[in-house]
Amino acid sequence: MAAVSRSGRARAAVLPFPRTGKLRDLTLSKLLPSGRALLLGFAILGTGVLAYVGARESSVFALRSIEVSGAPPRVAAHVRVALRPLDGRSLLALNRGEVERRLAGLSDVAAVSFDRDFPHTLRVVVTPAHSIAVLRRGSSAWIISSNGRVVRTAGLFAAPRLPRIWIPRGDNVEVGMTLSEAATARAVQALAVARGAGFATRIATVRSSDQELTFVLASGLEIRFGDSSSLRLKLAVAERVLPLVRGTRGYVDLAVPARPIASANPQVGG
Repeated sequence: MAAVSRSGRARAAVLPFPRTGKLRDLTLSKLLPSGRALLLGFAILGTGVLAYVGARESSVFALRSIEVSGAPPRVAAHVRVALRPLDGRSLLALNRGEVERRLAGLSDVAAVSFDRDFPHTLRVVVTPAHSIAVLRRGSSAWIISSNGRVVRTAGLFAAPRLPRIWIPRGDNVEVGMTLSEAATARAVQALAVARGAGFATRIATVRSSDQELTFVLASGLEIRFGDSSSLRLKLAVAERVLPLVRGTRGYVDLAVPARPIASANPQVGG
């Protein structure tokens, strides 16, 4: 048997390793798409963009029907009238900002969402703003919604079951505006919280200032909350305490809800 030298075996076992530059070029050539594939991809992308632009500008997806849900008929009718100028617009061209802008002037709409139902329908879901109080200023009156907007003018004896909120004569009030005066807005917010908490006792008047929030019930009994913090807790305590003074013209003081004070005499404190 012919002898093979150790150095010969070592040379036979070693394979030449590609240089780093050639290895990188080989790897990149396998990963990168070919020129033909790139051209095909750009052609498909361009066709898709052109098709979208064409559909957006054409009548293929033109708006022809508006379906409103979540609101009573009167509010739904207001929504349809406000969105009527969008008839014929491509659904692809509609955006949330434009829809909300057209409905922003509706005082009986608190919130809205919509969905495109291709090819021709816009489905609008409305959260209505409920009438929550009557704003009074001298001999003038307005209906106020739960989102703090002035819905419409009203007679002095309109909506007798809604609470009254009195404001100074100098305060400006216009239909469609959102109440900006802090004390009045706080009173409306407190009524909305009471409604959401299921406070069933009829409220006749709300008095509000920086340091005081008071519900005057139809019986003449006053619920004094102090400030408007922890209002849900204070309302829950009021429900428990009211039976102690029901039928009187006294008060319940809930400024410290852990230590409620009730009196049948509105002139007596402590």
